[in-house]
Parts: sequence; structure tokens; C-alpha cells
Amino acid sequence: MVTRKNPIFDTATTLGKILVFLGVSAICGVLVAGLLVPAAAVSGSAASGSIEFFDTLPAELQVDPPSQSTKILAADGSLIANLYEENRTKVALDQISPFMKDAVIAVEDSRFTEHGGVDTTGILRALVSTARGNKQGASTITQQYVNNVLNSNLAAAGKDEDIKLNGVNKGVGDKLREMKLAIALEKEFSKDQILEGYLNIVFFNRDAYGIEAASKFFFSTTAKDLTLPQAALLAGLVNSPSAFDPINNPENAQQRRDLVLSLMLDQQKITQADYDAAVATPVETKVTPSRQGCAYATTAPYFCDYVLHLLLNNPAYGADLEERTNAVFRGGLTITTTLDVNAQNVAQAESDAAAGANPDNWGASIVSVQPNSGKILNMAQNTSFLPVEGKFNQTQNFNVDKLDKDGNDLNGLGGFQPGSTMKPFTFAQWLNEGKTINANINASVRRYPQNFPWKNTCPEPTVGWYDARVSGSFDLQNSDEGYYRNMTVLYGLMNSINTATFASAAQVDLCGIQKIVDAVGIHGGLPTAEDPNPKVKMTTLANLIGSTQTAPLTMASAFATFANDGKYCEPIAITSVTDQTGAQLPAQSTSCRDAVKPEVARGVAYAMQEVLNGGSGSLIQPRLSTKTNFPVAAKTGTNDSNGSTWVVGYTTGVSTAAWFGDPLADQLRPGRNLTINGKFYKAIDGYMIAGPMFSKYMAQVAPAYGTNPFTAPPSNMLNGTPARTTPNTPSSPATAPAPAPAPTTAPSADPAPGNSEKKD
Repeated sequence: MVTRKNPIFDTATTLGKILVFLGVSAICGVLVAGLLVPAAAVSGSAASGSIEFFDTLPAELQVDPPSQSTKILAADGSLIANLYEENRTKVALDQISPFMKDAVIAVEDSRFTEHGGVDTTGILRALVSTARGNKQGASTITQQYVNNVLNSNLAAAGKDEDIKLNGVNKGVGDKLREMKLAIALEKEFSKDQILEGYLNIVFFNRDAYGIEAASKFFFSTTAKDLTLPQAALLAGLVNSPSAFDPINNPENAQQRRDLVLSLMLDQQKITQADYDAAVATPVETKVTPSRQGCAYATTAPYFCDYVLHLLLNNPAYGADLEERTNAVFRGGLTITTTLDVNAQNVAQAESDAAAGANPDNWGASIVSVQPNSGKILNMAQNTSFLPVEGKFNQTQNFNVDKLDKDGNDLNGLGGFQPGSTMKPFTFAQWLNEGKTINANINASVRRYPQNFPWKNTCPEPTVGWYDARVSGSFDLQNSDEGYYRNMTVLYGLMNSINTATFASAAQVDLCGIQKIVDAVGIHGGLPTAEDPNPKVKMTTLANLIGSTQTAPLTMASAFATFANDGKYCEPIAITSVTDQTGAQLPAQSTSCRDAVKPEVARGVAYAMQEVLNGGSGSLIQPRLSTKTNFPVAAKTGTNDSNGSTWVVGYTTGVSTAAWFGDPLADQLRPGRNLTINGKFYKAIDGYMIAGPMFSKYMAQVAPAYGTNPFTAPPSNMLNGTPARTTPNTPSSPATAPAPAPAPTTAPSADPAPGNSEKKD
């Protein structure tokens, strides 16, 4: 229905012009002389006082960019997650449907292009309407924009209690200030700029701020592609987002939409045919739920959460947590990460498959880094971030530390006992001291008493002993009796023989092992007030075979050092951060250092290839097909209780840690005599479940990053022809012999339990 003009107020008539002139003059007098200021009623100098009051009001508006959604992106630019306090995506005016621009002007401010910020004609009309009992607002689009900007600035500053809402807590002084700011704004910005700003800041729904977010939320489209009835509905929604909500109040929404359409017709913005077709269109929404936060990430929620914690812990984004939270959740940042979506999808599939339905809540995780850059390629675990019935629900990250180096929270579980994956570092020190890969050692020695003459040039004392003659201790154990004998150092590492590792350690400086472990970034244990990332003390004997805790990301990065010819690269997750203006903000960059001699790294790679060629990992050699494989170096690992099992390994292009075990009881739940994913295990060892996870993942992902042969170690390190010996590996994981019962008491004075992992 077309609205007809009242001849009394029609400015085309003489009477109308006179009344408008008188009315405008009166309203201007009210504004300028301050009749609306309460003090005017009791002061003879009301006019002059009000003018002074009006003149003292601020005439400049700080138009900060409104709160916008932050995007976390994968390396290929695909979206991982949105983060926001207000779901908003800014768009240019030429990216907004002309229907929307016309509709909002028609219903909110028909004289928008004519006034200078304050519409005195509209004020007069509103006063007359209100006097007749029909309350009507008179704020122009410019005034509404001013009000939204003021409130947005308050919200960004954390001053929500100071926000002013029309008709709720806005006084006459607030209104006068708004008017003056609107007048000043019109002198600084064009009408198009004001309209663009308004449409990008205005509230449509608690999950939709601005026209782009509203278009996506209500209609699953863009602001540019809004149809006439859609635009009219959204324009009508601005007046009362709750009352005219098309989801909860579709009848109200349709009535309001049709009113907007009639105003557009009356103002000749649409034709009669357009109007007829639009009002005949039913109100139908196609809602795209606006899900914010890492819990709703399209992929890699735990990686997303790790990235978020890195940002919130970084003082470059604010002096305190509140400032950093505002910067991240309101700043409209674009955060590009290192995540490889394909690697993540493969890792997620393999970690999910590891335990299947998993009613007993066993944990599985896979994390990879690129050796020459430290870039984190994936971070997966077999849990659901959000509560899901029948799923293993967990918000903490299996792959990372509890705290960063400065003591800030990372939401990590803090790591697991790495077992025999610590053995390569003793082997590395063996080579570092000029000893050879195929040198013979006596692995029959099981007793290392309190007075054993360990070499240790570190200030920290050597802690621990293995001696069954001492109450509460025991002799060092292997899995099978046949391994207490002479063997090469290589053979001992290949087959993960505890007594071989100790025989090697007995001939080197424990402090040298410590320096290598520190250089490749290994840390762990429980955080302390003095050190949130304490060292793994390799002068504590139990740690030679992995009794402390360390995180999978830490182990993947440490092993990457051997893949990178001895250079350690700090793991990084964020490659670029830009704000909503496109300005670059601080991100992470590759940071590498010399950690291990290149020839030592090559010797370790040589030995750990043999782990897969014929040692404890011979059943999990990654293969591109049934007949071909590629160079991979890896080490298996299992803790005392078999409740924490690992494979950590690498190619020249990817280093990966695969872990399976009990994440919720500090690995105290025994991994023995249990059924996982429909298969019974007398005991789970590293090669059994973590092993296939590692193998299948690497077969699918590693070729994309390069699987070149490793550089051979120098010939003098090999000490002649390498002695490859076929170890006593089980014929299949399902028939693996159970290890001897693990000791329940510590082998020494060390407060941490001694790790007695045998052969994996």
C-alpha cells in the first residue's frame, strides 16, 4: 500500500511550507537554545547557557574500524576458524546490493541525501506524531552511525556498562552530543562513506553484525547478492532485531518487510511490479549458523587452539591479556598458519582409526614438522573438542606443552613418557665422541650400582642406580633373555636394547648427552615456578630410556634435527598476520641453529633407517606400494606400563611423532591384556598401534615433501662394512610376546620411576 502525504505537512503546499518553516525554526531554537536541557526551565539565561553547552560538546568522532571477525587460515588460504566478539565482515559499498541501500534509506532516513546530519523536518514530524500518541524516532542514518561508533568504541575498550541505547539510557545531553557529532561527521565524510560505515556496523542479530554477516546468517548469501525481498526484510530488522526476527517471529518480519517495500514504492525506488512480486514472496530463511572459535574449526581444532594461545600469549598484540583478547577477537585479523590441510586430514583419519569406537578412552595423536623450517604441518588427535555422545571428549591438546617458555598457558596435556625414543640421543653422543657405529659393546651388564664410575662433566650429579642387591631397586631388564650379550652399538639401537643403551652411556660423558638433548629442544617434566619448560636431566639414569614426560611436538622437532643435517629449527605455526587495513603484524619466522654435527646427524639417520629395515620397526616400514618404499628413519618407544607408546621418525622432508596410550592417568593404566579396535593385545608396544599410524601417515604425506636418500655418514664412522643382523622380531603385532612385568618401584633415589622398556 502506498503511503499518502498529509497536505498539512506536504512541503509542496504554501501552508505546509509555512508550518515547516515555523516548526524547523522552533526545533532549531530548542536545539541551540537548549530548551531540552533541564536547566533551562529554572534559569533566566537558559538560551545563552544552552548555546555554551552545545558549543562545548565534542565535534570530532573517533571513527575506529568496527569490531570484525578474525580468520585463522591454513597454509593454502582455506578457512580453519572464525574468532569474534561480534561476527562482522566489512564490505565496500559497491559490494552491497542496491536493493539494500535503497531499502535502509527508505525506512530509516528517507531524506538521507538531503540533510546535513540532523533532519529538522524529521524531528518536527516525529514530535507531532509523538504528540498524537504514536511514538516515532527522528534519528538520521548519520546519527545512528554516530551512536553505533560510540558504542563500538566503548565495547572495544571493555566499557560495556557505558553503552547508550536509544530509549533506554540515553539522555538529552547524549542526544545533543550525537547531533553535533553527526553534523561534524557529514562535513568530513561523503554520504556514500557514511552509508557504507552504517551498513557495516549496524546490529542485525547476536550472530550477525553488519550486512555481510547478516546476509550469510539469514540467507546463506552475500550482501552483493541480496534480492529485493531479502534486502527489505533486513532493512526492517534494524529497528528491532528481536521483534522482527524472521526465524522466531516470521509474521512480524513479513509485516515489517512489506512496510519497507511500500516505502520504497512510495519513494519511487522500485516499480509497482517489483513491489507486487516482492510482497508475494514468502519469508523464507536459509540460515548458516555462525559458529565461532576453535571448537567449531572446519579442521584441526587443537592446532587452531594452539595458534590462539600463541597469539594471546604474545605481548606484541597487547600489554595484557585483555588487550590481546580484544586485538584477536575484535581486530579483524587474518592469520595464515603453517597447516597443510591434506596432511591434517590424513593424520586425523589415522589417529581416529587407531582405537576405533574407543569406549575406554585411549588416546592417539600425530604431529609433524618440516625439518628445514620448523613449520608445523598437522596436529591431530582422536578426540572431540566439543562434547559428543559416544566420543572421547577432550579440550586439552595431546601434542603440546602445558606452558610456553614464559609460563603462559598453552592448553596442552604436557607430554608423555617417551620410552626408547630417547635412546638415539645417547647414540648421537657416542658418535659425537668419535666412536663408530659398528663398535662392539657388552650388553650383558645389567647391574649399575651406586658407586658406578659414570663420566659426568656437568655440575648436576648423576642420579640413580640399577642394583637388585639394594632394597627397592632391581637390575636393568630387556624384553628377551637372548639380548644379554655382546653386540654392536648399531644392533643395540636397532632392536631397542636397554642394556645396550646403558653400555654405550657408560663409555661417554653423560653431560655430552645432556648438551645434545638441550640443543635439539627437548624439555619436559612438570613445570615449576622457576622453569615452566624444565630440562630433561640426562644425568638422571632413568631418563636415558625415557622415564620423564615430553610432548609429541617436542619429539617431532628434536628428530627433525637429524633430518636437517644437525640444524634444529624451532617449531612455528603462524607465518603471517595482517589487520583489517592490510598492515602486517608480528608473526613467527623460521629460526634454526646448529645443534648436532652434520656427520653425527647422518650417522643417526643411518642407524634409525636400520630400525625399520630390520630392527624393532621392521613391520612398520612405510611403503608407497607393496613393492617399493622410501628412505625413512625412525625409533619406536614404550614406557614401563605399556601405557604410552610411540614411533618418532622422519624423511628428508617431514618429521613425525605418532603416539598412542593413556592420556588421562599419567600413563599409569597398564597397556596389557586389553582389546583395542577389536584386536586383543597381551601388551601394546610402539610398533603395534602407534607404528601403523606413523607408517600409513608417512606413506601418504611424506612424498609431497621429498623422500630423497639421506646423506651417508663418513666411512670412518661406519668402521668398515656395517654388520646388519636380523633381530628376533615377532611375526606380527598380534602375536608379539608379552614383556616381563614392569617393576613397580623406582630403581634408584630418583623420584621419577625408572623406565624399564625392553625391546619394542
